[in-house]
Amino acid sequence: MTSRAATLADVTVPALGPTDAARWLRAALLVVGGAALTAISAQIVWFAPWNPHVPYTLQTGAVLLVGTVLGSRLGLASMLLYVAAGAAGLGVFAGGSSGLTTEGALSASAGYLGGFILAGGLVGWLAERRWDRSPTSTIGLMVLGNLVIYAVGVPVLIAVTGLDLATAIRLGALDFVPWDLIKIAVAAGLLPLAWRIVGSRRT
Repeated sequence: MTSRAATLADVTVPALGPTDAARWLRAALLVVGGAALTAISAQIVWFAPWNPHVPYTLQTGAVLLVGTVLGSRLGLASMLLYVAAGAAGLGVFAGGSSGLTTEGALSASAGYLGGFILAGGLVGWLAERRWDRSPTSTIGLMVLGNLVIYAVGVPVLIAVTGLDLATAIRLGALDFVPWDLIKIAVAAGLLPLAWRIVGSRRT
């Protein structure tokens, strides 16, 4: 069984003290900070030349980054907090939206929000097994995280909208692949670089 390795948060965010209360406070601050970063990223909306009808945000990239940096437990908790805040009516979802329902029915985006929670936990678990230490494994980590989001989001999209499978896959996944590939490439460069910087400072 592979032991848990340190995450970037473990080595860059110092402990607030030796007591259990201090450890809980640190964890709470990281969870809230991750949720806040995701909320801010969801407000950056733009349209790509290859598809002027589909809005793109930094939201998914933030989800995977937060999960990777915080680890499985805190990453999952941070995404739970983010989704709970939006479900409670705070405008933290894409473009300042909120809520999990639309006119009494489940929102078409609700599945993707559920996918965020699972993906945050998964990429954190992989980061604890050093998947974020090299460009190649970071690409694998990010691809798996994106696939989890699609795997939950697309079926809910079909159930809510009644779209056929091919159309739902195109609108709910394939249209976002070019942007996701860009985010994966950036992560594959930045996360291993962050580890090299941390390692050089520690030595």
